[in-house]
Amino acid sequence: MARENPDTFSDWNQRQRALSRWDNEGGAGPGGPATDSSSPHTDPIAVPDLTNAELVTLRIRVIALENLMISLLATASDDQLRLAREMAGYISPRPGFTQHPLTIHAAAHMVDVVQRANHFRDSGS
Repeated sequence: MARENPDTFSDWNQRQRALSRWDNEGGAGPGGPATDSSSPHTDPIAVPDLTNAELVTLRIRVIALENLMISLLATASDDQLRLAREMAGYISPRPGFTQHPLTIHAAAHMVDVVQRANHFRDSGS
C-alpha cells in the first residue's frame, strides 16, 4: 500500500538497512556464505555444478526478469529512476576487498536497464 506523504528520512533508513544486509546475507565470505562458529552446521555444503539445461533455464528466467524490470521502470517516476541509478553506485566491495570485474559489470548493467526503460518512456509520448 503506497503512503500518501512518504517520510524520506524513513525511506533512507530502510534503504540503508537493506544495503547493510547485502554483504552479510547468503555469500559474504570470499569462500561463500559466512559461517557462525557457534553454529553446529559449520561444514561447507557441497553444491553440485549446474547442468546445461539448468543454466539455459536460469538464463531464460533472468532475461524474463530483466524485461519485467524494464517494463516497470518505463512507468516509474523520475525519482524512482534516479534511485535505481544511484543504487548501482552502492555495489562496492566489502572493506579490504578489491573490485571484481563482475561487480563492475553488474553496476553498469543496472544503469543500462534504466536507460533501456527510458527508451520506452520516450516512445510513449
